[in-house]
Amino acid sequence: MSEKDKANLLAILDSCFKIQIFTENLPDADAFFEDSKTFDAVLMNFVITGEAVARLSLPFKEKENHIPWTKMKGFRNIVAHDYFGVDAEEVWQIVKELPELAKDIEQILSGY
Repeated sequence: MSEKDKANLLAILDSCFKIQIFTENLPDADAFFEDSKTFDAVLMNFVITGEAVARLSLPFKEKENHIPWTKMKGFRNIVAHDYFGVDAEEVWQIVKELPELAKDIEQILSGY
């Protein structure tokens, strides 16, 4: 793994952890949406994640194709270009899947 790919994976992992910390005390999507600072912070970290995915090398993404790289980059585009159309419930569901993604990224990093 190149140093560039490693740095981008670490950025993704950092954003995943931040999102988990930001949302750990929120009970549901409604509370998440009502907390505008947290909602904005989470969305910004999804933008960061998508940017980091875009900077990963194609050979790396092809090798680690069990990670939904395209979906991650696509979600970044939705957040960045249609911010007011972002569905809080959809974002909340993605937030709930982040621990599994973080675990997968950690495994990739430990294997190199």
